[in-house]
Order: sequence, then structure tokens, then C-alpha cells
Amino acid sequence: MTTLTPILTKNWDLPNSFTLEGYGDYSAAKKALGMEPDAIIQAVKDSGLRGRGGAGFPTGMKWGFIPQGDGKPHYLVVNADESEPGTCKDIPLMMANPHALVEGIIITAYAIRANHAFIYVRGEVVHVVRRLHAAVREAYEKGYLGNGIMGSGFDLELVVHSGAGAYICGEETALLDSLEGFRGQPRLKPPFPAVAGLYAAPTVINNVESIASVPSIVANGADWFAGMGTEKSKGFGIFSLSGHVTRPGQYEAPLGITLRELLDMAGGIREGHQLKFWTPGGSSTPIFTEEHLDVPLDFESVGAKGSMLGTRALQIFDETTCVLRATLRWTEFYAHESCGKCTPCREGTYWLKQVLKRLEAGQGGEEDIATITDIADNILGRSFCALGDGATSPIYSSVKYFRDEYLKHFEIGGCPFDPALSTVWGPK
Repeated sequence: MTTLTPILTKNWDLPNSFTLEGYGDYSAAKKALGMEPDAIIQAVKDSGLRGRGGAGFPTGMKWGFIPQGDGKPHYLVVNADESEPGTCKDIPLMMANPHALVEGIIITAYAIRANHAFIYVRGEVVHVVRRLHAAVREAYEKGYLGNGIMGSGFDLELVVHSGAGAYICGEETALLDSLEGFRGQPRLKPPFPAVAGLYAAPTVINNVESIASVPSIVANGADWFAGMGTEKSKGFGIFSLSGHVTRPGQYEAPLGITLRELLDMAGGIREGHQLKFWTPGGSSTPIFTEEHLDVPLDFESVGAKGSMLGTRALQIFDETTCVLRATLRWTEFYAHESCGKCTPCREGTYWLKQVLKRLEAGQGGEEDIATITDIADNILGRSFCALGDGATSPIYSSVKYFRDEYLKHFEIGGCPFDPALSTVWGPK
């Protein structure tokens, strides 16, 4: 499985890829509007498309949870608040191919009987926000959005909403609170968004890549999509390689490809160095090492090896990286971005940061390793949302695979990767 599948990324290198002229005539949406909504939902179920935002929940099943005939308005919300460290697929997708997302929104909204849709995008990425506004404006001018779109009698209003830079708003219920004008904090569930979401009405929340994949499924058929990937993780996905790799970037390939195959296509680890550790799905997934190079990158295989596929954000680190320092940097991010609603996450991430700082400076002791794993134990499964759980992943996995490196900090009284202390960088 070494062949890339350029579908969402097919036209990224064209100068007009982000325009309607460069994208096409929304033929998949026109086809979908001639189908029964339930038939579209069934096609997405049959395709095996799973959420591309991290959790991997079956997309068609999520659409099917929306109650029909309830007399309430239905909403579609696209989660474009990409902010996981290492995750960088949705931003370039919206930058280079925003019309794939807009067309996917039309099809999805029609399928779930929603007449209002929202794209919740990070406010910092101003260039992407502008490009989305331009794409939506083009779609309105062409009659692909608004009243009676494409002569079908189906009405759809699409709003691009800029967030204010809170990582917590990537959590779907915190996103809904923010969209309603409140402080972004996760809600207690149940009720789930499919029953009481935006404005207490039935709501579907999907990731950018999930929705952008829908037009190709409608155009080519469920069997075409299901013919790629693995038995339970079907289709293609964008794998983001960053860090100490020769050619970092976006590699769109079938699920089940391995990091070894991706590295071969990316020119390998930077010259003169070797792989030390990597993340299969962003910083909130437990780290892997060189022994995991041939693990198929699908939801089941990665899970069986003790991590998560997540957003397929493959952060690559070579032997020059201190794993404790990397873990500290990730933990500082989670401590800063905790919304503070629940005690385990609010207090736990703070104390993880404090103890890791001491460890990284070589001022701690072996008992501190037990302390950080104990703190992680008190966060895992006890938070309102997955932010707390994600913050524990680097802790557990770094101690599991690199305990000796933690101990080395105590032995030399500092970081072994500090040029002033270490033989890693040559003589003092």
C-alpha cells in the first residue's frame, strides 16, 4: 500500500484550486438533491466513512441519530476549530479546496433535513476565514446556497463563524456554547447534540475532512470508498507528517498505510539522524517508537498497540529530542488551554506542568515519576471532556518507553540533551 490517493488534495497545486472555476460545478450535490435524504444517509453508512476529527465514530450512524418529523429545526455544524498540536490537515484543506467542504455541507444538510449550517473556524487563521467567506459567496452567487438551491426546492443558509482561539472549543459541546455566544465549556451529556444541540435543537457536528469526503462518496458510490482502507477503517485520509522528516507535508492515502511507507515517500528522517519517537494522531495520543513503524495506521491496529489514530497528525522526532522536554511542552499547552470547569483537569494539568518542570531541570527524584503517573490516574476518565484524558497520554507513554531518560535527568542533575551537560552533543 504505497500508492497515494489524491482526492481531497488532487487540485491543491493548481493556482485556482480554491475558486469555483477551479473546483467544478457541484455535480455531486446536484446528484444528491435528486435522491431521497435517507438514501444518502444509507450510502454514507455503507461507505464506512468514520469521523476524521479524531474519535472515528461512523459518520452515517451519527446522521441517523437525528430525529425526523419532530417539528424542530435541524442544524449542521462543521468543526473547523483545528488546534491540536501537530494537527494541520483541515486548515490547508479549507485554504486550497474550500468548495469541497461547501459541497459536502449541502449534501449533509439535505440528508439530515437541516436548513441552517455553520462552519466554526479558528479566528486566528484569518487567511482561511477569508477564503471560506469567498467560497461561500461564490456558492450563493451561483445559486448553490440560499433559497431553492439548484432548482430543488431545498433551502440552505450557510454561516462562517470565527471562534476566539480556545482549544476547548474543539470539543463539540463547548463549540456549541461558543456558537450560541456563551463561554466555551463542555456540556454534561446526555442530552447529546443529536437530540438537543445548537439552540436545544437536533444538531449534527462533523469534522471538516469528514464533510469534505462526502461529495466523492456520492459521486463515485459507497463501494468505491469502501474499497480503500481496511475492513473496519475504510476509505482514505490525510496524513500530516511534521517534525524531523525530509519532506514534511500532507499525504493523502488509504487508511492502513504504515509510517514506514509514508516515510519512504517523504524522504525518510532528516539526513544523518534516526527515528526516536512519534505521535500517530497528534499530541493527545500516546507516543510510539521505532518498533511501531509497521503498525497499520487504522483505528483498530493503532488502538491494539496502545495508542489512537486520532487526526493522523504524525509528529516525527529524532534522537536529538528530549522526550521529557517534549512532554513538558505538550503539558504546558494543555494546562494553558484547560477551560477550568472540572477540578481533575484544571488542577491536574497545572501540577503535571510543575512536576515536569522540576524533572526536566534534573531537580526531582524517581518518586516524582510515580507522582506524575498518579496525577494522570486522577485525571483520566474523571473530566467533563477528552481534554483531560488527552493530557495524560504523553505522560503515560513517555514514562512507559523512556523511563531511563527520565532517570538520566536525575543522575546528571539536568537535561542530558543540554549541550552544557551532555555527551549527546559532544564534549562540554
